[in-house]
Amino acid sequence: MAEFFPSAAAMAAALQPDMPVFCLRPHVLEATAKAFCAAFPGDVLYAAKCNDDPAVLGVLAGTGLAGFDVASLAELRRVRAAAPRAACWFMHPVKRPAEIRAAIHDHGVRAFALDHEDELAKIVEAAGPTGPDLTLVVRLAVSGRHALLDFGTKFGAEPAEAAALLQAVAARGWQAGLTFHVGSQCPEPQAWRAAIGLAGRTARAAGVPLALLDVGGGFPVAYDGVAVPEPAVFGDAIRVAAGEAGLPEGCRLVAEPGRALVAGSCSLVVRVELRRGDALYLNDGVYGSLHDLKHHGVRPPMRLLRPGGSACESAPAPFRLYGPTCDGCDALPGLVWLPGDIGRGDWIEIGQMGAYARVLRTDFNGLAECGTVAVADAPPLPETMSDEPAAAAIAA
Repeated sequence: MAEFFPSAAAMAAALQPDMPVFCLRPHVLEATAKAFCAAFPGDVLYAAKCNDDPAVLGVLAGTGLAGFDVASLAELRRVRAAAPRAACWFMHPVKRPAEIRAAIHDHGVRAFALDHEDELAKIVEAAGPTGPDLTLVVRLAVSGRHALLDFGTKFGAEPAEAAALLQAVAARGWQAGLTFHVGSQCPEPQAWRAAIGLAGRTARAAGVPLALLDVGGGFPVAYDGVAVPEPAVFGDAIRVAAGEAGLPEGCRLVAEPGRALVAGSCSLVVRVELRRGDALYLNDGVYGSLHDLKHHGVRPPMRLLRPGGSACESAPAPFRLYGPTCDGCDALPGLVWLPGDIGRGDWIEIGQMGAYARVLRTDFNGLAECGTVAVADAPPLPETMSDEPAAAAIAA
């Protein structure tokens, strides 16, 4: 586990960091994962692509998850290092043959996703004529119109093609399943209900006993100005839809949440390196941890951490934020509200940064360095009913 502090402010006071620092809250991560598992009517896998920090993987391994969804051999190895006994499912629909062979024969993976006959051929060849029994999960194309990011244009077989793949899997004597993904950050439970209905019709058309239905990920989290339903709302909708879809007896439900498990468990502390009028230049940006803010338009909560314990009494004011690189594109959209006297040397704590922020960092301009600590305080919370983020300030 990373170095531990009672709060993000205490970390800033003690370390005076000049690099971005992720503040992991293990207590939040554990509680969130257990709550999701309790709300979902089936098995829960964590999508490791979202945040593969060893500390995160280690905490999640002890929360009752059924296993981990991995998308590459490297990701599989990271999970195995942090949680050696955890079950891993290789759910990327397109894989290199060498990855499939190593996953089966070196790491004991027995579940794979696919959405094309050529991918099935790769898995058959890698398994070999005397290979182990596998579970192959066919990725079904579904609508992503309710989501922030629609994955349907890249992955997924149309129903007739998916039915043929199910039949080919069953013909080999392997267990067959269906999966889909309604898109990332999807706030509409009806999206899962519609996709489950399509999956039920596809399974009936195939005439194949369905071992499992994996409803994917995409479960949303709150950001500033965005409220989302609780996990139980999605769990209830999925339970009802599964009953209506006429799935065969014994067909188990599986989910692959990522963002919904880890987003709120981690904040990011960045430092103001320069103030020019209403512009703040930070030591992290869109080529680092703030990719989602630029490209997907999310608005995480922010609060000021002031060095030296000095009080902040100024009124909130709107600011533009810029990252540390020499690229003019390293700018965040819109305005953020922070105390009006913020300046060089102050830190800003950005909440809801446990999802994708760490894994999408690049080394552009040689600025990849960042730290990770564990903290025990409450994270910054989104102002879901307001169009303007709260300009909170905490003395460090």
